[in-house]
Amino acid sequence: MAGRINDEDIAAVRERNRIDDVVGGYVALRNAGGGSLKGLCPFHDEKTPSFTVTPSRGFYYCFGCGEGGDVITFLQRQQNLSFTEAVAVLADKAGIVLRVEDDGAPGQAPGMRKRILEANEAAQEFYAAQLESPEGVEARRFLHGRDFDRANALHFGVGYAPRHGGALRQTLRDKGFTDDVLQAAGLVRQHGRDFFTGRVLWPIRDSAQSVLGFGARRIYDDDRLPAKYINTPESPVYKKSHVLYGLDLARREIGRKSQAVIVEGYTDVMAAHLSGVETAVASCGTAFGEDHARLLQRLMGTSDGLHGEVIFTFDGDKAGQAAALKVFKGDQNFIAQTYVAIEPSGLDPCDLRMQQGDAAVRELVARRVPLYRFVMSNIAKSYDLDRADGRLAAAREGAELLSAIRDQSLVNQYLRELSGVLGMDLDEVRREASRSRQRTVTHSRDDEPPQERPAPDPAWPSPSDPSLRLERDTLKLMLQHPVTFDTAWNGVRESDFTHPGYVEVFRLVRDVEFADGWTDRLRASAGGELVQQLLVSLLVEPVLREPDEAYSLAHTSRLRLVQVTREIADVRSRLQRTDPVKDASGHRALFAQLTELEMKRKKLQSVGLG
Repeated sequence: MAGRINDEDIAAVRERNRIDDVVGGYVALRNAGGGSLKGLCPFHDEKTPSFTVTPSRGFYYCFGCGEGGDVITFLQRQQNLSFTEAVAVLADKAGIVLRVEDDGAPGQAPGMRKRILEANEAAQEFYAAQLESPEGVEARRFLHGRDFDRANALHFGVGYAPRHGGALRQTLRDKGFTDDVLQAAGLVRQHGRDFFTGRVLWPIRDSAQSVLGFGARRIYDDDRLPAKYINTPESPVYKKSHVLYGLDLARREIGRKSQAVIVEGYTDVMAAHLSGVETAVASCGTAFGEDHARLLQRLMGTSDGLHGEVIFTFDGDKAGQAAALKVFKGDQNFIAQTYVAIEPSGLDPCDLRMQQGDAAVRELVARRVPLYRFVMSNIAKSYDLDRADGRLAAAREGAELLSAIRDQSLVNQYLRELSGVLGMDLDEVRREASRSRQRTVTHSRDDEPPQERPAPDPAWPSPSDPSLRLERDTLKLMLQHPVTFDTAWNGVRESDFTHPGYVEVFRLVRDVEFADGWTDRLRASAGGELVQQLLVSLLVEPVLREPDEAYSLAHTSRLRLVQVTREIADVRSRLQRTDPVKDASGHRALFAQLTELEMKRKKLQSVGLG
């Protein structure tokens, strides 16, 4: 949001957003007496609460790090927002419509931005009125054919641009707008002709309800412009990579539900909202990009990465699959969890609503699947998985995609999914991923030679990684209380560990004979400084309780259970891909193997619960 926010609106934002309510969404506060609240400071590490909130004054202050301010300052600091962005978020929360004043900008005539917004607002009123005119019959027929009535058109501000190329210009000039303003707004072309003619239009607004530009669709066969959709050209107020159609209507619901549904067109946004999916938005004349992603992240308040979801709706054809793949490659830009909603019949939300009703659109969103699962499944469909070379090629393609993802905990999850889909051993898929990382190069500029991308060192897993907690705790028990295990380490195998660093430590435990001085010999046998550091950290980290043999057995049973569960998933995948008619013996063998694994799982579950 460019320009200066009205001072009265800023004061209203402060007044109508209680600081204890806003801060309480991020910090656990308790009564400290004297009308104050206390909690642990979110801006620095501390064990004793020194962060104080005084609701009566509307301020917070930390006596530990010196951070302090009002409700706007807190949101700026907590969410890494600019002042304007923080005010906009709080305004939406309080239901305040912000008024933006214009002080001018470098290279821009004073007051130009304000006049452009005023011209856009006047243009929207003109277009909306033209929709009701006799000439607007084709536009009304277009909307009616998509099951939108007059009330729907009014709600979304839909309009019509007359075929006469000077109608808008003349109307706005009569209202006092100059050609310089109209051209700067993208409403009029350089030679004086209206930019939009003979088209249905949708106003594109910001969170303050200001009209930034328009999107227009062809409805006449003799339209001289070949593109079905055209948008307002870039202007001082309209940047297509920074705007989302429908955001003015969806913003509050996006923040409340921590969800955003990305559809492909203006009528899809209308259909979704009218069907009850009020978090739907669409990009305007450009692909969904990083700026859009950052905008949604801020609106959803998902900077911790634990909440919120972005759901993309794509067609089920090859184009839709390619779009999903493109999103997946940029998925690291999202903090929210990313999903795909695919309609098997290939219908977009607008057509789906027309043919099957509102409930079908809501069901489409409800049937969403994780983006990575959709992409992995499409990779599998591209190869003959009954052939070893087909499975290997699919694993390589999947691993190539995963090599660009920075979050290694996500990579581990995706690799398990890929191994299950392909019916391959997880270790084999991991090896392909490792080779892919080694082959990955990055080009910082076209004129620079490729540089090797440094891969994360596999020997130092994060102690806080929840997906590896069971592996870490098991190794701590083995190293610190080895006498609680039998000579075969309770049947634990190398394959029960998924992280290379933990695999290396288990090899040491398994291969170095247990006797006097065992710990010293483990350290002496550890290859590499990082493995030695990992070994030491596992030797000194506290365990939850003083274990006995039953406790260690239960722990290792749970670890082995995880591996057996993965093996069951692999066998099930192979069983699903085995034709019981063409390969009856193979199908029976897999079924017998699955039965044996299921029995093993039940036994391990029983011991693990003990």
